[in-house]
Amino acid sequence: MSTESIFQTHLVLGYVAWLICFGAYILPWLTSMDRVRAHRAIATLHSFRFFGLVFLLPGVVGPNLPASFATFATFAAFGDLAAGLLAMLALVTIRMRPVFWLFVIAFNLVGMGDLVLDYYHAIQAGLPARAGELGAAYAIPIIYVPLLMITHVFASYLLLHPRPKAIRALAGEAAIS
Repeated sequence: MSTESIFQTHLVLGYVAWLICFGAYILPWLTSMDRVRAHRAIATLHSFRFFGLVFLLPGVVGPNLPASFATFATFAAFGDLAAGLLAMLALVTIRMRPVFWLFVIAFNLVGMGDLVLDYYHAIQAGLPARAGELGAAYAIPIIYVPLLMITHVFASYLLLHPRPKAIRALAGEAAIS
């Protein structure tokens, strides 16, 4: 199997595994709580996106990546950092609800935009065919990114479709059963 095929298989299976886990465990948990608590939990996960800076560390990623990788690495690193900082700002402004919601919207827009741009830059750089050159950072796109994208999609759904209190109460009862 080629490096590109293995990477693409890993990426698809990363999404499949996280979608199964999300549907079985995370979604029932998030839907059992009010919107603020659900977004707070998602923001907590995304507050660790400073980890994307690892793409800039020599020795973590392989030295044989093409120069076009620099665009991917820079956007991925600083996009993740921006999304992570916005998520942290959402967490520290939880008591100031209008500001909290502003940061929730911001970290979701910036974070989802970052992931989409990262996919674009990775494809432009031919990264799937050279994925082995990612070194220790290989795990990020196949394990961490699918979870981030799935939670961004769910957070966006929650922002666009607030649930009535009756549905939240039923979701809470279902989670207890």
